[in-house]
Amino acid sequence: MPFEYYSTRSSDTPVSFEQAVIQGLAPDGGLYLPETVSNPPADFLNSWKDLSFQDLAVEIMSLYIPESEVPRADLRSIVEKSYSTFRSKDVTPVIELNKEKQLYLLELFHGPTYAFKDVALQTLGNLFEYFLSRKNANKAPNASDRDVITVIGATSGDTGSAAIYGLRNKKDVNVFILYPTGRISPIQEQQMTSVLDDNVHTVSVPGTFDDCQDNVKTLFADVAFNDKYHVGAVNSINWSRILSQMTYYFKAYFALNTKEKVTFVVPSGNFGDILAGYYAKEMGLPIDLVIATNQNDILYRFLKDGSYSKDPEVHATLSPAMDILVSSNFERFLWHAVYETVAKKNRAEAGKVLNGFMSDLKTKGTFTVPQEVLQKARSIFSAEHATDSDTIDAIRTTYTELLPKYVVDPHTAVGVHAALVMQKADRINTEKVVVLSTAHPAKFSEAVTKALDSESSFNFENDVLPEEFKKMMLAETKKIFANDTSAEEIKRIVTATLGY
Repeated sequence: MPFEYYSTRSSDTPVSFEQAVIQGLAPDGGLYLPETVSNPPADFLNSWKDLSFQDLAVEIMSLYIPESEVPRADLRSIVEKSYSTFRSKDVTPVIELNKEKQLYLLELFHGPTYAFKDVALQTLGNLFEYFLSRKNANKAPNASDRDVITVIGATSGDTGSAAIYGLRNKKDVNVFILYPTGRISPIQEQQMTSVLDDNVHTVSVPGTFDDCQDNVKTLFADVAFNDKYHVGAVNSINWSRILSQMTYYFKAYFALNTKEKVTFVVPSGNFGDILAGYYAKEMGLPIDLVIATNQNDILYRFLKDGSYSKDPEVHATLSPAMDILVSSNFERFLWHAVYETVAKKNRAEAGKVLNGFMSDLKTKGTFTVPQEVLQKARSIFSAEHATDSDTIDAIRTTYTELLPKYVVDPHTAVGVHAALVMQKADRINTEKVVVLSTAHPAKFSEAVTKALDSESSFNFENDVLPEEFKKMMLAETKKIFANDTSAEEIKRIVTATLGY
């Protein structure tokens, strides 16, 4: 096998890229990692700088996908199909937010659901379709031996709609998206539940995002259930999502036309977005990375003292997609940090240490890493956090001062707040700073209106709301209500809905 993937919690059973994508989560509960961080061409800062987003995506993804699994021509077709529906020709354009501060926004919301997750989930949906079409090529349309995938995902807001739009009407794929009742915005809920395709099912769960995410992990670990329904993952635990997101760090860097290091400030919940930045950095892109959190700040607190400790409960904030107790993708970074320090580049030992961390997190709600691991994390990331008041101030400051009349969503505002605070305190060591703008402001009317209602020139419906959203809010919907937060209840829903 030319390129293999391993679980963060063991190194016993390598899998192919296809297996890593289709399975999503390893059988031992770990997340799949590439056997190594691939190196781009030595002159990539020059040879890649003028490439289109699509061409750049093919170059980067091909470093992690063996041609024996996905021939380059097929990969190009997948990439071109994935980004054909984006509203910007640049896919993820960079805009100047403030010239004096050399502050920029990387707009990631030009896909079909107006959120950054479209960049990865359009690709993932097309990879699922590609692999299943190949497996089922010689099987009758309704044959009992056709390979199928039952995607079960959890969302704190944008993952659900992006997954649904990436997988709707895909043959041999059924989609169940779990979301916390009352904890996502009305537009986010409408965007998911107004998709009426037969293979799409949204499940409203009376709990938190972490309850939903825990259920996904539990169902993956249920061998009998998995054998029957072939559960697939679309959450950022799926390696394909991280791989797809690497492209926009490279593209944004090249768009700035600089040879100097650039700082990227990343609003962070489940850690997938900034993890893609970590891999880009490890591949040689000259960047610094800032984790920007809301009041659910487990990552910010970790960098203070090395203790990864869950709060007793999730804080409900104006940036709900980041209302997460445990950042699942942080496990991938921890594996690399352990591997390079205390495990002394022994893969098996790194898996053993990670297994211990995750066991402590599950049983005690906390673990503390060795000092060497903490120092490694601090050498890669810095962090800042924001209250709801900070978030509102950042939306208003952007609109009135940084780039007049420009509206950011509350998650982007968390990043803007972090950038401004750190610039003022001289905690950023680069001239140019890019904040990842993760969603269109129309998806978060409460926060935007709260911030800008006092501005006489502002009108949410006229200035922010796309016509597409106005029509969508009147559309018919369908949803399933879970009776409780248990994994057994989710299993019951899946079984009853699919009828087998």
